Amino acid sequence: MAFHEVRFPTSISLGASGGPERRTEIVTLGSGFEERNSRWASSRRRYNAGYGVKSLKDMHTVLAFFEERRGRLHAFRWRDRADHLSGEPGSAPTALDQEIGIGDGVTAAFPLKKTYGQVYLPYERAIDKPEQGSVRVAVGGVEQTIDIDFTVDTSTGIVTFLAGHIPAASAIITAGFRFDVPVRFDMEFLEINLTSFDAGEIPNIPLVEIRS
Repeated sequence: MAFHEVRFPTSISLGASGGPERRTEIVTLGSGFEERNSRWASSRRRYNAGYGVKSLKDMHTVLAFFEERRGRLHAFRWRDRADHLSGEPGSAPTALDQEIGIGDGVTAAFPLKKTYGQVYLPYERAIDKPEQGSVRVAVGGVEQTIDIDFTVDTSTGIVTFLAGHIPAASAIITAGFRFDVPVRFDMEFLEINLTSFDAGEIPNIPLVEIRS
């Protein structure tokens, strides 16, 4: 299996549904009290792209994309329209959006991440697939210059500071970005309904996030 650095057609994903999934074990005791335990440390996202297929052209686009991925074999990028920004919905990324680390004067590589929540139990989500050209980085509140101060690997989400630009001890490193979700198809059979000569539908196109 491999990861194909290509995004599922965004014109079709606009009509998709889905979101994060978690697994929690709940045991009800004889007293009526509950014991709850989280089986997953990280959430996993699921989507259904079938709602976005509106025409015969869309149907053929999905068919070709599915065949090239060999069904469930190869993973790819997915744009989650509900959550693809480091900052507020509808806002452009800024270099101060998310804290990704604190310098120690030695460490050069920092993975991108997005934090959800602030007070009770903030959740840090690894961002492995940032969008090319969207990543902005600051050290101590001062924005850095890509390819001069740092580089970013858009296939892993790792920001690497170049020699002479490694963050000093206690310097707060922040970043802003747009990002995709790494997913694969979650079915072996692409069921196509031909409702007329010039229209068709694929009612069920399940996708599931992969974990690296």
